[in-house]
Amino acid sequence: MTNTKVAREEPVPKPRLDWFIVAWFVALHLIAIIGPFYFFSWGALLTAVALYFITGMFGITLGYHRLLTHRSFKAPRWVERTLGTMGVLALQRGPIEWVATHRMHHSFVDDERDPHNARRGFWWSHLAWMYVPNPDLRDIVRQRKFARDIVADPYLNWLSGDLPQILVQISLGLILLAIGGWSYVIWGIFVRCAFVYHVTWFVNSASHQYGYRNFETKDLSTNNWWVALLAFGEGWHNNHHAYPDVAQAGIKWWEFDLTFLVIRLMSKLGLAYEIKLPPNNSDLQPTELLAKEVASVPAGLMP
Repeated sequence: MTNTKVAREEPVPKPRLDWFIVAWFVALHLIAIIGPFYFFSWGALLTAVALYFITGMFGITLGYHRLLTHRSFKAPRWVERTLGTMGVLALQRGPIEWVATHRMHHSFVDDERDPHNARRGFWWSHLAWMYVPNPDLRDIVRQRKFARDIVADPYLNWLSGDLPQILVQISLGLILLAIGGWSYVIWGIFVRCAFVYHVTWFVNSASHQYGYRNFETKDLSTNNWWVALLAFGEGWHNNHHAYPDVAQAGIKWWEFDLTFLVIRLMSKLGLAYEIKLPPNNSDLQPTELLAKEVASVPAGLMP
């Protein structure tokens, strides 16, 4: 009888966590949940709502996403920089990293190279992807390759550094403290940031899991009405993945898109121009449109 050795299966190593990110999210949420019971005023609540619009809509949806990432319209340089500063106030990292991450998402949507691949489940695409260090997202050279146009702007390039982002947050905190005390700080920063975080994350998770589809794209994107309301039109995500570089996310008449209404108002004020719109022929296949868009994107925006 011959002895045979049975090969042991090596245990799959658990993913290494970024404990700084984990600690930050835990601390933020604890303060956002507990703080309002001890610090409340109507002025603080209204301040949080105002900052939700300033950072969530003007900063992230309008500035970081539709203008800086997808270039769905053009705006004067000072408008770009103002919206970029509002985006930094949302505490979702600087313009270079945000834009590069989102362009990676569209380049490799819902496959293993997608930073928040929705095929790995709701919680992964919602927030767990940020807990595990991703070499692609930490590669500064790769980030700058995906965001060359942002790097080319001296102010946005500077704003993407850690120190400027910290200084902007401290400045806001001191202003809120001077105006209304600690209740304004708790509501205006911690409660508002936690809320805007989840609204943004729902676009990556819920809008890749639940809802309906107007277009048969190759990803899992869906149109989700409640995410669209919370995220100022971003929940019409299947439309967005079908036509990623257009300014209008809501295509059907009932798909309310507040951000696009703001863009239209900006155009009347001379603050937005060359606005990209969906084709009049709604039967055009997304792949046809994407081919046209890729051909028209300036070389500096392509990785």
